Amino acid sequence: MNRLLTATALTALLVAPAFATDLTVAAANVSSYLDPGRDHSNVGSQFYFNTFDPLIHKDYSTAEAKWMPGLATGWKLIDDTTMELTLRQGVTFQNGEAMTADDVVFSLNRMYQATFAPYQVRSRDRLDNFSGAEKVDEYTVRIKTKRAEPLWETLLNLQQVFIIPEDYTKGLTGDPKVAEDSDYEAFSLAPVGTGPYTVSEFVPGQKIVWTRFDGFWGDKAPLDTVTVTRVPEIASRLTALKTGEVDMITNVAPDQLALIESEPGMHAVGSATALFHVMIMNMNHPKLKDARIRQAMSLAIDRDALNEALWLGKAVVPSTHTMEEFGALYMPELQTFGYDPEKAKALLAEAGYDGFEITFDTAPGYYTNGLLAAQAIQEMWAAVGIKGRINVDEKWSGNSPDMMARNWSNPMYFADPFGSFGVMWAPGGPSESEGRFNTDEAYKASWDRFRYSSDIETRRAAYAELMDRIQKDPPVLPLYRPYESWAMRTGVTWVPQAGHIPYVLDFRAGSITVE
Repeated sequence: MNRLLTATALTALLVAPAFATDLTVAAANVSSYLDPGRDHSNVGSQFYFNTFDPLIHKDYSTAEAKWMPGLATGWKLIDDTTMELTLRQGVTFQNGEAMTADDVVFSLNRMYQATFAPYQVRSRDRLDNFSGAEKVDEYTVRIKTKRAEPLWETLLNLQQVFIIPEDYTKGLTGDPKVAEDSDYEAFSLAPVGTGPYTVSEFVPGQKIVWTRFDGFWGDKAPLDTVTVTRVPEIASRLTALKTGEVDMITNVAPDQLALIESEPGMHAVGSATALFHVMIMNMNHPKLKDARIRQAMSLAIDRDALNEALWLGKAVVPSTHTMEEFGALYMPELQTFGYDPEKAKALLAEAGYDGFEITFDTAPGYYTNGLLAAQAIQEMWAAVGIKGRINVDEKWSGNSPDMMARNWSNPMYFADPFGSFGVMWAPGGPSESEGRFNTDEAYKASWDRFRYSSDIETRRAAYAELMDRIQKDPPVLPLYRPYESWAMRTGVTWVPQAGHIPYVLDFRAGSITVE
């Protein structure tokens, strides 16, 4: 495996070719497709930032919103519902095409005016206020919203509106002048963007290879190639790192950190990830329509005990669905979720619970410690009289009417309650559209005030109303912010950056060094 030259060898650059700088990563999971518009999974989120760009970048070293030029060099509001952006000139896609306003309008409208079903889902849960984009000239576009938008820059920085090439995408299948569903399916297997690395090889679910794109408009990528391979077992990932087969591994649980730090030539970095592992409950399942049953399911779970047992106390257990990164909208004073086994028993008795079995679905390895948490929750349920059974299956069951409870995650897609709770639990969002959550006019009214007000106190009051509703008729329990770690060999310096959505493998200039 080739490495960067040491300082003592720099003079050799004058007389000899430079060595390549390569990185190999063993990941717990690899995506089955690569399309930033349709994806919002924890696995997929790892892989887009190296290949694609947004119109508006930001300082990714901090969760604070410090906006920076991206594929747009400037932007201004024309009126309350119109933003005009000046595009960066000289940008080239990785297939050699020049980026113009046509590509930007195409990329945005594929989401804002979505016809492809997976795009419609993502459009509905975070981009519903955007009506469309239009070209003014070759390097100017205007974006229209349905009503005044308080989060313009935030929502133009999202992964889902990264820019892709129009002609390339339309030409993948069928009529080259028409964007067809088959084009988007094909794009997800052969993606092209404007970022510093080209996807040069992709084996769905198994392997991704990035190669430096020398035509990138920004700072040159520091690595020649990056190879990410799926290695689902943590023991196998650790062995590969120890033997030098790989340079870096993902999804390391806290109980492995002491081992890593005791090994020469290895080190780890980690943090309480800006994401909640949650338990969701199907309020429309015939057995769980009584809110008292779901309240009892929630109150029976000692989340502090889960933190100590699974995360060595390094995770963060929330009082409500809130994170410090929300800034002025961080609201830990709300006591939405708690542990009270005696109250759980009383609620079960009031509801006439007769001992019917409640299933808890989990994938075997998608979430770090996910199966262990499910097993512990089953024991906690048993302690208050709930009969539980764990279903282990790779298949997502959140859209099944038979699902009763399961694990899921609520990432912070951007630093605002809308970017975490809102994306998942908005009226018409993923939870309601999959049939396990219901909203009514009162909920929608609170949501509307929270989502569209430009006044912080109005938003805080409306969010408190939403949390009160969640407490009384619970569809979700945030378990904790997991403490996720990455391990790497000595000589590789990399840390997850607070300004990214969780799990992003950012290998751009300034984000990683390899010796």
